[in-house]
Parts: sequence; structure tokens; C-alpha cells
Amino acid sequence: MPRDLIAALDIGGTKIAGALVDGSGKLVVRARRATRAQEDGATVMRQVTAVLEELAATAHWSRVAAVGIGSAGPVDASVGTVSPVNIPGWRDFPLVAGVRETTGALPLSLVGDGPAMTAAEHWQGAARGRQGALCMVVSTGVGGGLVLGGRLHPGPTGNAGHIGHISVEVNGDPCPCGGRGCVERIASGPNIARRALDGGWRPGPDGDTSAKAVAASARSGDPVARASFERAAQALAAGIAATAALVEIEVAVIGGGVAGSGDVLFAPLRRALRDYATLSFVQGLEAVPAQMGTDAGVVGAAAAAAQEARLEGFGPAASARPTGD
Repeated sequence: MPRDLIAALDIGGTKIAGALVDGSGKLVVRARRATRAQEDGATVMRQVTAVLEELAATAHWSRVAAVGIGSAGPVDASVGTVSPVNIPGWRDFPLVAGVRETTGALPLSLVGDGPAMTAAEHWQGAARGRQGALCMVVSTGVGGGLVLGGRLHPGPTGNAGHIGHISVEVNGDPCPCGGRGCVERIASGPNIARRALDGGWRPGPDGDTSAKAVAASARSGDPVARASFERAAQALAAGIAATAALVEIEVAVIGGGVAGSGDVLFAPLRRALRDYATLSFVQGLEAVPAQMGTDAGVVGAAAAAAQEARLEGFGPAASARPTGD
């Protein structure tokens, strides 16, 4: 029996998604459970185990070569623990050890959800074929990951590329992470909405005060809503340009709910990039929407596991190989 599948987990504050992923990025089997994040850590781990057991009960499990986990963070891949902000019961939680109780001796990798999304976009999405990329999720928070030298660069703990906590305003508002003026404190969905409300924007009759509602108002020409998105775009551009100056990325791929605002975000972001990305070697930097959607977590966790385990037939290197006539 060929070992030609990777078991992948995408763990977030609302759902735990699992899949068996083949060498083309196709999800052969899916499983899903609610996270139940407000319950104790053991309950959340039981949900993870239920997803794994559902995958393991299929006829395909004997084909699994490795296991990949992408988790909300922070994570610490060096010791196999996670402390997701949106799962209060998991603090320095031994997730890798818990998963191994089901998966046994299979090679296993752990990365943050930002690097997992990055691996997916590099393998199958908007960063495909790029040697250097920053891929970001702009939603309730702002996370990210890096591709350097044509390979995912998760760093020793699995958190590299976490652009949300680059400070772009040295005397800015305090961030929950302990810093000041972080990209996330300015550009995340809740902060876009907060700033709009503080500036006098008011929701419609439905009372929706989300960033999506602010985007709709901005699209209709509301100046306060537009200003809040422009401020978010400026912060993102400053963080992206700083990253490009450090590691010479070619493209910034942006996904998440806020990126769903389309040109309300991307138009001011691209303008701001021209102001910040001024050095000769970063002037060609592109900002593009993500392509992988809701499957990015599991596809990326699989790609990260394949890279760490050095499996043939998976990931960007395999996708780039000529297929012949």
C-alpha cells in the first residue's frame, strides 16, 4: 500500500477541521467538529481526537505518511505545545503528545495557522511559484507566514512571519500582546470597526457593527468608513514594506474576512505600498488576494508536514516538476 496521503488538522477557535490530503492538494476525506473553546482543555482535546478517529476509521488511513497540524497560536513547535488566544483552556497545552496518542509513530509537524495558510498559498494558491512571499490573514486578528528561498519558513517555534505584532506606530495604542502600535491593533476587523464608530460612523437599521458593515458603508462613499479602511491599509503597507526590506519578498498575499472587502482595502493598500516600499529591491512588491479559502488550513498543514518530513510528491517542489508529454 503506498504512503501517499497526509493527515492534516486545522485548529481554530470555532472549528477543528481534519482531512486526508493527497499529493495534488485534493482532500480525499474530510472531518470536522466544533472546538467548544470555552470549555476546559481536555474537552477541546477530545474534539481533536474525534476528528482524528473519524479519519483513522476510513480505509484510506493505511496510506497516511505523515501528520500536519496548523493551530491558532501562539504555538511552540520546539516542544509541541500550543497556547491559542481564542482557546482559553489551552495554555502550554501538549497538543503534539495528545495527537500522537491517536497517530502513533507517524512523522508529525506543528505550525501556527499563519504559516499553514502560507504553505497552502505557496503550494496551490496566489504565491505559487514565488521564491519569497508573505501570506497574511486579516480577520479578527492579523497573522502571517513567510516563504523564503522557495520554502516555507516557519521558524524554530512555528510562528515566523507573525506580522500582526510588528509595531508600525511606536507611540501607538497598547496592544493585548503587550506591545504598542501593532499592525493588528490598527488593521484587524474589530479595530477597523472600533475606529469607525469612534469617528462617528453609525451602522444601518440592522445594527451590524462589523468590519464587513463598515466596508459596505465605505463602498457607498461614507467618508468615516473609508478613512478607517485607509488607516488599516496604511498599517498593513508599513508592515509589509518592512518585511520586504528585511527578507526581499516578491508578493504579499492577503486573506481573511477583511480581505473580502476587495478594493475597499486593496486600493488604498496598493497606494500606501508605493509610499513605504521605496527601496529599489522592493519597488516591484505586489499585494494580491488569497485564493485558497476555507481549505487553506488543512492543505497548508499537509504541505508543512511534507516539507518537514521531506516527503516526495507533495508540496510546491512536486507541483513544479515537469509532467512530461
